[in-house]
Amino acid sequence: MAAADEHEGHDIEVHLDRLLSERSMTLTELANRVGVTNVNLSVLKNGRAKAIRFTTLTRICEVLQCQPGDLLSYRPGSSDEGTAA
Repeated sequence: MAAADEHEGHDIEVHLDRLLSERSMTLTELANRVGVTNVNLSVLKNGRAKAIRFTTLTRICEVLQCQPGDLLSYRPGSSDEGTAA
């Protein structure tokens, strides 16, 4: 599967793996504390989410004690990587 398919046309990178690692927390623990399913967080973690509710983003930031910018970043052109010229 090409990178463009993985990012589904957006240039937003999700840094959930790094934040979880820094806090020695599992995805399951975060899902339970945030109040969402593992599947929903996995979709976000893998960069396949098309949207995120502000209420979910708020809870993630509360639980991980971070800012939205710690979780998400904009990387122009990242959705174009791996595509044929």
